[in-house]
Amino acid sequence: MSGDSVVRVQLQQNEGFEFQIHFAEHLPALIADEPPPLGKGNGPTPAQLLIAGVANCLSDSLTFALGKYKQQAGPLRTEAEATIGRNEDNRLRILAIRVQLHLAVAASEVEHLDRILSQFEGFCTVSESVRQGIPVDISVFDNTGTQLK
Repeated sequence: MSGDSVVRVQLQQNEGFEFQIHFAEHLPALIADEPPPLGKGNGPTPAQLLIAGVANCLSDSLTFALGKYKQQAGPLRTEAEATIGRNEDNRLRILAIRVQLHLAVAASEVEHLDRILSQFEGFCTVSESVRQGIPVDISVFDNTGTQLK
């Protein structure tokens, strides 16, 4: 399709399950590894990288949506976790992802918060893509601990 872009990464195996992930020449490589007994645990696992990608994209999207309305609610803090279990073929799969985004201010300090919360998820390329195969539960809290979404 016109306007499509391509994102690339390169992986180079160090040993066993440890890989260097290269994103671009100007960025440092990231080491990914599996925990023992498969690997040595020298870096995040592929599941952690996927969860981090979802959480980071949602954080970016909320920041973008806040910026559209010239609102500041940061620095944001985001927590994400995944449930990993076995599918019908007894293979390990990510069954669900849960993401919590925490504003650094009270909800009352953010104008147009209802609009922001109703649209920010749609800006997230990663979570909206992952959602096609894995449920992603998203919650937003203000600095008082009040759940806003």
